[in-house]
Amino acid sequence: MKIIINPPVSEWTSLLQRPAMDHQKLESMVAEVLSNVKISGDKALTEYTQRFDGVLLKELRVAGAEITAAEQALPGELKSAIEKAKENIVKFHAAQILPLEIIETMQGVQCWRKTVAIEKVGLYVPGGSAPLFSTVLMLGVPAKLAGCSDIVLCTPPDTNGAVHPAVLYAAKIAGITQVYKAGGAQAIAAMAYGTATIPSVYKIFGPGNQYVTCAKQLVQRDGIAIDMPAGPSEVCVLADETAHAGFVAADLLSQAEHGPDSQVLLVSTSKELVEKVMTELDLQLKELPRKEIAAGALNNSKAIVMEDMAQAMALINSYAPEHLILSCANEERLAEQVVNAGSVFLGHYSPESAGDYASGTNHTLPTNGYAKVNSGVSIDSFVKKITFQKLTPEGLKNIAPVVMAMAEAEGLQAHANAVRVRLPNNGQNVQASVATEVK
Repeated sequence: MKIIINPPVSEWTSLLQRPAMDHQKLESMVAEVLSNVKISGDKALTEYTQRFDGVLLKELRVAGAEITAAEQALPGELKSAIEKAKENIVKFHAAQILPLEIIETMQGVQCWRKTVAIEKVGLYVPGGSAPLFSTVLMLGVPAKLAGCSDIVLCTPPDTNGAVHPAVLYAAKIAGITQVYKAGGAQAIAAMAYGTATIPSVYKIFGPGNQYVTCAKQLVQRDGIAIDMPAGPSEVCVLADETAHAGFVAADLLSQAEHGPDSQVLLVSTSKELVEKVMTELDLQLKELPRKEIAAGALNNSKAIVMEDMAQAMALINSYAPEHLILSCANEERLAEQVVNAGSVFLGHYSPESAGDYASGTNHTLPTNGYAKVNSGVSIDSFVKKITFQKLTPEGLKNIAPVVMAMAEAEGLQAHANAVRVRLPNNGQNVQASVATEVK
């Protein structure tokens, strides 16, 4: 990691730039995949799976027998862990479901907002070098709680044509029955446009690499909703002199091992602490099975020493990290100053790993600075809000002067007439009072 000392504000934008591919080239490549799947459907999916995943599939849908076999093959300890994580995720997300409340804005005028589930949703779960079965819970649990009726899950197979048993078990306990062997941009295309095997959906969720993120953004142009542009994962750790260097290094490495395009950022008010963390990184990196991947991510990462906490917090809010760990004193006070972050972890004993797996919060979060405008996945991500209103005759009479005055002032006479025809004597008395009030 490169160490930067007290960078001026004018350098923050370039300093905090995320690693990225050539967008024009990336978009061209992904657009071709989307077009092929849209035209050729299952045939294109099978060809891409053979090319990118190294296996020729006979069936895209995971059979019930495969799910049963996966459950039997999975160690009991891991199954128990997945079940407990699901329990915590359910508890946190179920609390987000609010009761319907009717508001009377004027006497006889009632308004309310009803929560309705998005009927068809698609969940993408990355595979590759690390099968993210935790993501199945993070997406499947709120989808089921929200009441989505048609839930499709796509995930890439391994070279034997199988899906990791933990992914299948997590899908089972989350209540997802439609699981398909498809990964990358081609899976996004399948869920967006539909094939003979994989049904199309209204909204697509899930993290992925830059190809997946680009595919989600492109299908959005065709009217398919997405959760957010969730790309390569990232973490920012704010650490002061009270932080434990070993803890901080472990947090940075836990993010770095996701992939070489992941980014970790250390911000500190203590140069001495940063130097200790560098030493710990070297020691801990040597022991990791995925050390080459983690080392690649560290090459894209930085440690920044700031003069004080005020400057440090300003820098972090400018960066808008996906994950933010406040490993410092007065962490609750500092947390109040956070305005741009996906998920925040307070104190020396709140590692990102807890939120990634089992604390209950969702780990599908905005990356690449999108935390400035986006939230992480929640129950709200899987529903839409429909507003209703009901007016009694008295309510219409009470609100009529307001509506008619505004409609006529905008030159929209038919709007005013829609109220007037419902009033006694075609609202002549109301019309007179409106004219008087306008004068």
